[in-house]
Amino acid sequence: MRTYSGDMYARRRHVYFAMMGTCIGLFVLAWGVVRIWSVPAAVGMCLAAMVIPPIAAVIANRRGPDDRWWDDPSGDPQSDEWWDELDGKKRP
Repeated sequence: MRTYSGDMYARRRHVYFAMMGTCIGLFVLAWGVVRIWSVPAAVGMCLAAMVIPPIAAVIANRRGPDDRWWDDPSGDPQSDEWWDELDGKKRP
């Protein structure tokens, strides 16, 4: 059975790889096919492809509204107590 976090990360990976596949596809089509008819169009396609990787990285690493953040309780009392002690939230 998959967990919520597993589904969340899988969805992000799929979006990331789809965007990066689109980026590679644009480069290949631009210089393999489109440049024969129009070099400016090929350059435009490469400029569009150049913008995709940073956007893909942001999307793949963003935190969703329902994602557990680093300082939220994990549900494991021993682990939460240990992290609270390290963060100075609770005296030992």
